[in-house]
Formats: sequence, C-alpha cells, structure tokens
Amino acid sequence: MISFLRGTVAHVGLSTAVIDLNGAGMSVNATPQTLSGLRTGEEGKLFTSLIVREDSLTLFGFASDDEREVFDVLLSVSGVGPRLALAVLAVHEPEAIRVAAHTGDSKTFTKVPGIGPKVAGRIVLELAGKLVPHGTAGAAAPATAAEAAWKPQVVAAMTSLGWSEKDATASIDKALADEPEVSFRGNVAEILRTTLRWLGQDGARAGNRVGSRG
Repeated sequence: MISFLRGTVAHVGLSTAVIDLNGAGMSVNATPQTLSGLRTGEEGKLFTSLIVREDSLTLFGFASDDEREVFDVLLSVSGVGPRLALAVLAVHEPEAIRVAAHTGDSKTFTKVPGIGPKVAGRIVLELAGKLVPHGTAGAAAPATAAEAAWKPQVVAAMTSLGWSEKDATASIDKALADEPEVSFRGNVAEILRTTLRWLGQDGARAGNRVGSRG
C-alpha cells in the first residue's frame, strides 16, 4: 500500500497532479482544494489511497490523513465509487462529513453533484457508526451531554425575547433538525441565530414581540 507521496511537483492540472519521485512521475487524482496547495517545481506531499481494478491502478491524493480516512470509509457505501467519494470531499470538509454521517443528515450529501436523495439516504444509513466527529465517542450520549450544556442558555435567551419555554424548546429542536452541525458545535450565539432565522425573526422583530407583550 502506498500511504503517501513526497516529491517535487511536476505538474498540477484541474483534477490531477504529477509528483516526481526520483525521476518517476506518479499521477494522483485529487480535489481542487488539495491541488490548490501544490506548486509546480516545489516539494509536495499527499496522503494517498490506491484503488486497484482489473485493468487499472489509480492513486487518489489528499492534503491530510483525515481526508483519506473519510474517503476510504465512503468507499464502503454500496454504489459509491472513488470518483463520487472524491466529489463529496470536494464539496465538504471531512469534519462536516463526519457530522452529517453521525447525525443522519442526508441533506448535506445531496449538495454534492451526482448524489440524489436516494443515494444520500443510503450513505447516512450505511455510514452510521463508521464516521463520528472528532472529540466524541460516537454514540448518542455525548451529543446529549453537549445539548445539556447549551440548550438551557438558548431557551433562556428565547424566553427573554418573548417566547414561552415550550415554544422556545420546540423551535430550537425544529431549527436544528435542518442544521444538525450547528447543534454539534454547541455555540450558543450561533444556535440562537439559527433558531431566529428559522422562525423568520431577527433580533429587532423579536424585541418588538417582547414589547407588544409588555
């Protein structure tokens, strides 16, 4: 297995790069983001995954070991080949993919060209338990603990703006169902903004609502 390549960058194209390894040019497929970090004539390093087919040996390169790991796990999904897995990484950062897989957020994957709702649903179904965000043990318990840390603060902010505790809680849950990655990050201000945006409210209108109740 070829784990990584380090050598002089001989060529950078739209979807591939060539790394000169002591006179041997190795062609590597990569995302535009990864390719943008390479400079012709300078030393470059790519973590790699070798895909073996009956009629070909194809190298895929990544800027980090985390990208390669996510790529390899995506390949375990039925119907997802290396080109489609690379397309996912071209659209989303590895951590965003981990969060989407961990929370069952199929909408994240439908943003990738070539992936419709059916394939997206299969991806989150087959990735369940295989990809988890960094810093979490992977089960529901860590997410629940994180929610316990931020939710009372967001509910308190909502009630101060005029919502009942029941309505605030329901609105937060519904807003974050559409953007689960926001919930995972646990930033109180971001969660509050997301909820207000989902409600079609901004701070000024919320303030008017409080005034109308007083």
